[in-house]
Amino acid sequence: MARGDSTLRLLCLAVVLLVLGNGGAPGAEARKRGKQSLGFYELRRGEFSMVLTNWGATILAVRLPDKNGHIDDVVLGYKDIGQYVNDTTYFGALVGRVANRIAGGRFTIKNHAYHTFRNDGHNTLHGGHRGFNQVFWAVRERATGEFPYITFAYRSYDGEQGFPGDLDVLVTYKIDGDYSYSVTMYARPLDKPTPVNLAQHTYWNLRGHGNGTVLDHAVQIFASAVTPVGGDLIPTGAVAPVAGTPFDFRTPAAPGARIAEVEGGYDINYVLDGERDGQGVRKVAVVSEATSGRVMELWADQPGVQFYTGNFLKGDEGKGGAVYAKHGGMCLETQDYPDAVHNPGFPKEVYRPGQVYKHYMLYKFSLQK
Repeated sequence: MARGDSTLRLLCLAVVLLVLGNGGAPGAEARKRGKQSLGFYELRRGEFSMVLTNWGATILAVRLPDKNGHIDDVVLGYKDIGQYVNDTTYFGALVGRVANRIAGGRFTIKNHAYHTFRNDGHNTLHGGHRGFNQVFWAVRERATGEFPYITFAYRSYDGEQGFPGDLDVLVTYKIDGDYSYSVTMYARPLDKPTPVNLAQHTYWNLRGHGNGTVLDHAVQIFASAVTPVGGDLIPTGAVAPVAGTPFDFRTPAAPGARIAEVEGGYDINYVLDGERDGQGVRKVAVVSEATSGRVMELWADQPGVQFYTGNFLKGDEGKGGAVYAKHGGMCLETQDYPDAVHNPGFPKEVYRPGQVYKHYMLYKFSLQK
């Protein structure tokens, strides 16, 4: 990453610590008083733009030109905001307090057992049925100009969906260049240790949302291992090499080439092993689509990425009259390893008061040459 980017992110961290230290965002009590309202926000730089809402700190649209100059929206989403309420597809949402799955909806910290809302069979998925994607976030800061950004803030209260302690959370979406944007997430526990694992759950189709499946996209993931799962998609605790398996995307490959060999389709955490820069950021994945010529690079500072091929899409009605068939979009969710609270060999997921969770993602878009 460029030195200027690193310096900016260090300054942002200092600001975030100050903001979190001064109380973060209004949470449960403010919501009870009806002080939250729905908002829509556009970030734009030339032909590149994003639309977001403070409901779930959600990305509603990302628009950019193809090789012929035609501008398309390349993320999946619903036709109206009401469909995002009680949504279980997580289109474009910021998910937490713990993204992915917690086995049994139960974990222990300092010999104290906590029980979280089980919304995926016997397990907790993406923070429970009223996770961070199902709440209003406050707009903490917004700027226009050459590099527009918006910061959403939320205070998660003690016992929310069963998780311990108050937690202040910030997420900033920023257009960093002509065709690039970043997502910067921070969370700070205020009074109790708690697991934290935030993820951005956008579904991508570089041909344009609603334009077929993503099975013919070329995908490269910079990881030589995955964390295998059982039948309920809970990691077994092992780390398995991808060499010689249909999970091997170390060189670009179409997901459709071997998806029939993967029960249910791709939905698994990859153990990233690319070289990090001085700020701990590394290239995670590159996705390209031949018809549009669009290319997306993803960089991040997390140890894993969940690769998901929209296996549970089933003719969902989307924006602009689009219908999203199975595999109509893909997610690349950088994260800590799933169910880390039950696997001491996985990177840590529990943060204590005084510690700050940080998660940085950078998307770069270009056209094939």
